[in-house]
Amino acid sequence: MKKELVSAAILAIGIALGGLFIGSSVKHFANKDRAVTVKGLSTRDVKADYVVWPLSYNIQGNDLPTMYRQLAELGETLKAFLIQKGFEASDFAQGNISVDDNWDNYYSTRRPEYHYTLSTRLIVSTPKVDLVVDNNGCQSELLERGIIVNSSEWNLDYQYNCLPELKPEMIEEATKNARAVAQKFADDANCRLGTIRRASQGQFSIEDDQYQPWIKHVRVVTTVDYMLN
Repeated sequence: MKKELVSAAILAIGIALGGLFIGSSVKHFANKDRAVTVKGLSTRDVKADYVVWPLSYNIQGNDLPTMYRQLAELGETLKAFLIQKGFEASDFAQGNISVDDNWDNYYSTRRPEYHYTLSTRLIVSTPKVDLVVDNNGCQSELLERGIIVNSSEWNLDYQYNCLPELKPEMIEEATKNARAVAQKFADDANCRLGTIRRASQGQFSIEDDQYQPWIKHVRVVTTVDYMLN
């Protein structure tokens, strides 16, 4: 009888300890899965620091040697005009010359007046973004000098090259914003915000302003998982 009582007592203690262990494990498991996923946003409006501005022009005629000389003269006139505006010779790169034979490519019964069209472009590559913005509409002044230039907004390539310097500041801000959102969630849920379980920086995006393409909208979103205690 005494032996049976001892066995029963040992069994009861084992069950109690087992229940305590199971209860502790369940609580630990539940706490382990309590987390919140939040996103933090950081944005900046920055100005382009470099621009590529192609200026296309052409000439028509019937004598190729003369046309080559006239096209070169037009190019020099265009460069002189731009230097007057504040650009430098080092900002210019001359494109290749293309030749179109108008008499081989016409489809009407009347042959075109001019046999050839020579086309080229002057490529302005410069950090002088303000000068390009101010002079993008200079076609009327060039017409007075006998130059017809094709320069469209969609041809302009405004660039921003300082993103590496901007990244740390924006990532820090996005992470702070994510934590603020997580803290609000924890407060509303009567929880304590714990450590970061997982974080993803996300991709930086750079978009042109619709009306001022030299202004860039930089954006990054971070995704952070926080533990809740």
